Amino acid sequence: MTVPFPMPALRPAQPGEPSGRRPRPAPEGTMMRRLLIAAPLLLAACSILPDRPNIPVRRYNLAPERPSRRAPGRNAPVLLVRGLRGVPGLQEVGLRRRLEDGSFAIAPFEEWLAPPGDLAESALRAWLAASGLFAAVVAPGTRADAGLVFEGQLTVLEAVPHEAEAQAAVAGVLLRESGLSARVLAPLEARGSAPLGPDADSPAQAAAMQAALGAAFTGLESLMARALR
Repeated sequence: MTVPFPMPALRPAQPGEPSGRRPRPAPEGTMMRRLLIAAPLLLAACSILPDRPNIPVRRYNLAPERPSRRAPGRNAPVLLVRGLRGVPGLQEVGLRRRLEDGSFAIAPFEEWLAPPGDLAESALRAWLAASGLFAAVVAPGTRADAGLVFEGQLTVLEAVPHEAEAQAAVAGVLLRESGLSARVLAPLEARGSAPLGPDADSPAQAAAMQAALGAAFTGLESLMARALR
């Protein structure tokens, strides 16, 4: 004979009363195991984060200035500096140092304000505008009618402490444009250097590289003057 098990009477949930089953709380042992697993991670985070160094990044401008300014002649042409891109290796902002084995080291936390090719292009435009060779030196996008165009690259910009100098070089081509045609006046390549102590720090290296670039601009200006005669 089967005796029926008495079932409790069910009643509908009252307003405001949660329906369904309540979640069962985790056993006390499970909670303790979770705390023991998480504790080493929390302690590691607390011990590592405060020890991370907070080193500020130092940034340097690259803008060599011509020592004097000359007035242009009456019939001086207008020059368009179309670009001065940095070659691979000179498209990063970190200061570059050449080692004795020919490899390069990039100084951490020591940077140019922008990629050196961009800074050198602006500096070259200002330098040539003060040379007296041109009535104006303009940038791409100008509405000025430029009869001459310079297209170039920044090929070298580095500190070489074991040779006690910083080095820079610019190469490109000077074109005469007329309508849709262009004629090459001269290929141009100029190098410059500046003294640098073997134990020079990063600010001294940046200053020496800027001086070396100014020396390269001086050579480039002389080559342009020769091509325009």
